[in-house]
Amino acid sequence: MLIDSHNRVIDYLRLSVTDRCNLRCNYCMPSEGINFVKKDKLFTLEELFTLSKIMVGQGVNKIRITGGEPFVRKNLMVLLRNLSTLEGLNDISITTNATLIGPHIDELKELGIKNINVSLDAVSKESFERITRRNEFEIVYANLLRLIKEGFNVRINFIVLDGQNTEDIIPILDLMQQYNVGVRFLEEMPFNGGSKKFNTINWTYENILNHIKATYSEIELLPSPKTSTSVNYKIKGHKSTFGLIPSFSRTFCGTCNRLRISATGDVVTCLYAKPSMNLRDILRGENIEENVIAHILKAVGSKAKTGFEAQELHSSVFDSSMTSIGG
Repeated sequence: MLIDSHNRVIDYLRLSVTDRCNLRCNYCMPSEGINFVKKDKLFTLEELFTLSKIMVGQGVNKIRITGGEPFVRKNLMVLLRNLSTLEGLNDISITTNATLIGPHIDELKELGIKNINVSLDAVSKESFERITRRNEFEIVYANLLRLIKEGFNVRINFIVLDGQNTEDIIPILDLMQQYNVGVRFLEEMPFNGGSKKFNTINWTYENILNHIKATYSEIELLPSPKTSTSVNYKIKGHKSTFGLIPSFSRTFCGTCNRLRISATGDVVTCLYAKPSMNLRDILRGENIEENVIAHILKAVGSKAKTGFEAQELHSSVFDSSMTSIGG
């Protein structure tokens, strides 16, 4: 079992399989993109599975596959098939922009991979294309509806961007009210590859909630797991729910149970921290399991108590792009 120095059990791994993405969202990276790493610097699928197996052996029971965009990674389904065989791994989840998931939906269902987070920051085509710099809205929306109708546990991640998509907050709630889906509104974070700098935001989780309350008067606060990053609500008459994630305000840090490992092997104990070490060469060396465990224990032992504490130590982290650190 992995327990950090603040007595928190770390049982949730966010595992990035690629730093590449087929969209160019303006809050994530500059329009020209970033310098994506060369193939030999990425974990192979075999190394990703070996690492996952070791982590499950240390008590990790949930792995979320992230990117970049995970389905950009060639043969991703091979990894997912292997992960589905791991005893003790209770939850395999995926965060995706839903542009490429369509051909794999049936097999994902067969494998029991039912928890899918879809990144969707607008429900108007114009806003979507302005934010993503790509013409993919119809594909994304069609795949989203298919996932919902096929019975997947779908959560929509909507990052609230001042001056870009706030007019879509109410429409997405209206659009999803007939579906069993969770819409989660996230505060913007400054991990955009250095394309934008900010020390404060207008659309805090409190302001997002007040904006929603101005339209819907009957809103019920829902119970949430202790480790949840979102505060969750239900609007009277809606099948859907909505949540608020204070990703900039960081009110959930005290119960953090997460560890991130990037596609290149960086171990990231907090989004607001620099990588504490790299596992790639260790996965390609000798005594792999023993050495990986030793390094993971060291990283977990140095995990900051809060994102603010991590930020004080690593202010340059904001030069990173979200696609390179796994979301």
